[in-house]
Amino acid sequence: MTESTARQKVEEPTREQVVEYLRNHPDFFVDQDELLRSLTLPHDSGQAISLVERQVHLFREQRDTLRREMVELVSIARHNDRLFEKSKRLLLQVIEAKTLNEMAAAVDDSLRGDFGLDAASILLFSDTPDRVRAGQVQGALHIVDASEAQRRLGTLLEGDRAICGHFHEEERSFLFPDRDEPIASVAIMPLRHQGLVGVFAVGSCQLGYFDQNMGSLFLSYISDTLSRLLPPMLKQHDTAAPVAGLASESDPA
Repeated sequence: MTESTARQKVEEPTREQVVEYLRNHPDFFVDQDELLRSLTLPHDSGQAISLVERQVHLFREQRDTLRREMVELVSIARHNDRLFEKSKRLLLQVIEAKTLNEMAAAVDDSLRGDFGLDAASILLFSDTPDRVRAGQVQGALHIVDASEAQRRLGTLLEGDRAICGHFHEEERSFLFPDRDEPIASVAIMPLRHQGLVGVFAVGSCQLGYFDQNMGSLFLSYISDTLSRLLPPMLKQHDTAAPVAGLASESDPA
């Protein structure tokens, strides 16, 4: 090897240096038409293609990827719009409800009809035996003993966010009592506003319908509203119930 050849070998840039240079000079090929025509790259078909053809191919792949992502984003946006409209209708019905029975019926009808779910349940916790013995008010609403709920649901009551999953049979039967068809998948949200007042649960007979990775923004939004409206509505119901009972006793036979 001659001295000039050795010097040329030493001064030959590495691949990394070439890549770095081209990255810092993206316009390098602007006046290099002959060089562009002479460069070839292997293609998936096994044939050699020019650098320009390779760039066109990459641009088309990027375009197709962006198009798929755009279609997916539009689909998600439309789905969220539908959820928002359904949630809006439900919350307006809940806010306009005059009694606890009307509120419970609105929740039950909306979640089964608009949302297409198989079950909905609102469990309100109480330490008052008479209130617990009254049991179910109407539709999706149940009044249960607070200590029994703690024993049956345990750690499900500790968080502030929705929990989704399969759950144990004991938990599912407590959340959705008196069902002939078993619930296979559940989303549960604590009703918590200045203290835990109960839980809001929705269920599906389809296994895996709710999972830990699903979004629960709209369900949490509904539960936040219910947790603020239900306590005063429950007090109103307790106040009206004894009056109604006395009126019934005073009616002539």
